[in-house]
This record gives sequence, C-alpha cells and structure tokens, in this order.
Amino acid sequence: MFFVFKIIETVPNFSEGRDEAVIIKIADCFKNVTDVKLLDVKPDKDHNRTVVTAIGDPAPLKECIYKAFDVAIKNIDLTKHKGEHPRMGAVDVVPFIPVRNSDMKECVALAKEVAQHVAEKFALPIFLYEAAASNVERQNLANIRKGEFEGFGEKIKDPKWKPDFGPCKIHPTAGATVIGAREYLIAFNINLATSDIKIADKIARAVRGSSGGLVNVKAMGVELSGRGIVQVSMNMVNHKKTPLFRAFEMVRSEAERYGVNVVGSEIIGLTPMEALITCADHFLKIENFEMKQIIENNL
Repeated sequence: MFFVFKIIETVPNFSEGRDEAVIIKIADCFKNVTDVKLLDVKPDKDHNRTVVTAIGDPAPLKECIYKAFDVAIKNIDLTKHKGEHPRMGAVDVVPFIPVRNSDMKECVALAKEVAQHVAEKFALPIFLYEAAASNVERQNLANIRKGEFEGFGEKIKDPKWKPDFGPCKIHPTAGATVIGAREYLIAFNINLATSDIKIADKIARAVRGSSGGLVNVKAMGVELSGRGIVQVSMNMVNHKKTPLFRAFEMVRSEAERYGVNVVGSEIIGLTPMEALITCADHFLKIENFEMKQIIENNL
C-alpha cells in the first residue's frame, strides 16, 4: 500500500513589510505543521508588504492560512499603512496553485472554502479572482483592487462590486481580501538608475499587456525611496509564453530611450527553475540545449 500526497502551493501577500515582530508571527503560522512546508518569507520595506510561500496538503495548509488571517487582522491597521505597493487588505491576496497530484478545479474549491470561512469568522469581504472568479471582470486582480483600501469603502457599495463572501462593507482596519486559484506567477522587478517615477510609469505602460505591450505581463512603476531609485514591478503570469528575458530586454530597451540604465533585477518569492534556465539559454546562446542536461533533473 502507498499513499498519494497532494501538494498545493499558496502565496499569501500581507500588507506589512517593516514590523519584524508581526512578520515573524505571520511566518510562524506555517512552521512546524505536519504536511506543510514554509518555503520563503520575503518582506519589502519600500512596498511595505510581505510575501509568504508555502506548500502542503490542502487540509493543514488551509488551517495555516486561517491562523495567518487571525494574526494579520489583529496586528495590521490599514488606516496607518503606507507603502508603494497597491493594497486593499491586511491580507491582500491569497492564491492557491496546483503543484502535485492536484489540479486547478481542486484549488478553486479550496479557494472558495477558505473565502467563506474567513469571511464568516472575521466579518471580512472576500472577492474571488483568476480561475475562481465569479465573472470575467474579477479575473484580473488589478480590477478588483482598483481604488485600494482608501477608496474601497465607496466602491463596495456599488452592486457590481458586491463581495463573493462576507459583508458589503470593508473591515475598518483590515479592508477586504482577494482569494483565488491560478498557475505559477513570477514576481519580477527591474530597478532603474533614476529617481524619476514618471520614467518607471512610462516604461511599465509600454511593457504591460493591457497597454499593448507583452502578453502575460502586468507592470507598474514603483518608487524605492530607501534607495533613491525607481522600479518597474512586474507579474509574469505565464513565463513559458512570455519569458523573463523578453520582459527584461524590453524594459532595458525602453529605459535607454530616457538615458537610464538598469541597475539590477529581483525575483520576489520562489520561481520555477525552468524560468531561469530559459534565460541562461537565451543569453548564453547555447545550441540544442535541453532541460534533461540539467544535472538536478537527473537525480
């Protein structure tokens, strides 16, 4: 007899990237739990946001999420929150991603179960997105989050923006949360040698798919005040169809138009190895390269 374990990934985003004590409390919700593994905790002071990556069996994984909601709602007050990244909730977004012996249908069901539970327990409005979305307009996270915490009190009064679960009013300090199911997404940021946020905004507009740029790329300009530079912050929705190197080259090309250099890039959270190998293959111009040539793939 053998057991087939299901593995689902979750990448919850919390609107706190500066208070180390709160970040530790959130991370602890995913530690020392049977059949759950905390893979990464990535706080960002400029964004004032922390991205947690964890994998595990659906049952214990959702219990970790419930604990994290409890910690975040008790410790994060959006009326006092300032940061460069758009946000509408203390727990801003919670995606579920199928990894092994699971599929998107199961992740959608898990997203709805978690959404209903946290909505009832915390009197929190919940919106479903991506594969779990209740309509086409809600598939895109940016559409839901538009207006952010400060504007959501009015937005939620519109019948078109009635929550999928929970009350038709925002939580006074925790706002509202978006929960859903999706494929792998890579948070890929490119830093520019300028403090002019207008340049980053123009480049982001040129790169993102919704403005006629690269399909499967979402982008916005972000000011990194702590470093005196700006950033083109991107979500790579499908790295197989639109690889990282293509987005990097387009940002670099657009930056050159303004006489600006790229000073570096970063990946937030985890990424599939294939995404980086594809970049190496492109820039090194390796002929007839195959993934089976990676030694780790043969272990």
